[in-house]
Amino acid sequence: MSDLQTPPGDTLLYLDGVTVTFDGFRALNALSLYLEAGEMRAVIGPNGAGKTTMMDVITGKTRPDTGTVMFGKDTDLTRLDEPAIADLGIGRKFQKPTVFEPLTVWDNLLLSLAGDRRPRFTLWARETTDEREKVESILETIRLTDVRARQSAGLSHGQKQWLEIGMLLAQEPQLLLVDEPVAGMTDSETAQTADLLREINKTRSVVVVEHDMDFVRALGVKVTVLHEGSVLSEGSIDFVSEDPRVVEVYLGR
Repeated sequence: MSDLQTPPGDTLLYLDGVTVTFDGFRALNALSLYLEAGEMRAVIGPNGAGKTTMMDVITGKTRPDTGTVMFGKDTDLTRLDEPAIADLGIGRKFQKPTVFEPLTVWDNLLLSLAGDRRPRFTLWARETTDEREKVESILETIRLTDVRARQSAGLSHGQKQWLEIGMLLAQEPQLLLVDEPVAGMTDSETAQTADLLREINKTRSVVVVEHDMDFVRALGVKVTVLHEGSVLSEGSIDFVSEDPRVVEVYLGR
């Protein structure tokens, strides 16, 4: 086990001594970190640092060789499969947006609502008042109210990213894992995405994996730097940016 201190009682996510090996390569090496309920955390590090594998472990896609992965006080995520972990309230957004392009923005969100509309969903189904209010609220949060009737294929790259975040919000997760949300975005979209995630963080915990350091700085949250599968440094963006080890393995490149 690691030397990580016992986390406080309001911890939402707790990884301790997590190791994952692929064909002799240690993707995670005794990784330990914890996230408090209501916190947003940025995770940075060079390619191959273990960022994606960490997300895979949290969501049940990859089983660790050793270590503890807890959600809340008593849920061991290593014992659950991906659907069960999603049902617990852990949502994940991958780097490449996956929206239903033939459908409108509105129908994408309606289809994603918690409770799973899919078995009875048709484009002609009348949504309930409650569903309509939820979709309206999400549209406002993700800044797509004005394009609600637009076919999703016609959205900009940034708008598709926001729509996918909205589709995750529709499932009412407690914890949102977001992988490189601003890759390929314009400066304006990047700034709006920082605002969007800060707004989401008012009601949910968020982990953001990102390479764009200006974006990470705009988030204004605690930063964890991974390197070779372990935590190299942790603290404010100013603190980790001035850590000589971080400069050497990541920022100096």
